[in-house]
Amino acid sequence: MTRVKKAVKSRRRRKEIIKMAKGYRGARGNLLKQASEAVDRALKYAYRGRKQKKRDFRKLWIQRINAAARLNGLTYSKLINGLKKAQIAIDRKVLAGLAYNDPEAFARVAERAKEALAQG
Repeated sequence: MTRVKKAVKSRRRRKEIIKMAKGYRGARGNLLKQASEAVDRALKYAYRGRKQKKRDFRKLWIQRINAAARLNGLTYSKLINGLKKAQIAIDRKVLAGLAYNDPEAFARVAERAKEALAQG
């Protein structure tokens, strides 16, 4: 069997872990085992956080839409129902942006939703 020298690969792997742990305090930023555990946990939290961010933003958009809808005499659910009946396809991100940045435009959209609710 031929002799295998692993120094280059293993050093590269260790350096990568230590590099990812840059800025961690104490042994977690310097020692391989602690750094490896800290990096694994951080990557797990980062993965989970990317999913959580989507949920959090959707919650925020719904809160903003609900607040603006109530200023226009509707509830969130009635506004969404009215938009569906009026066949207005605006997603929650855009609606929340209208509610936050352009209340007049949101009021016009809410009026259209009210009309659609009254008709049908």
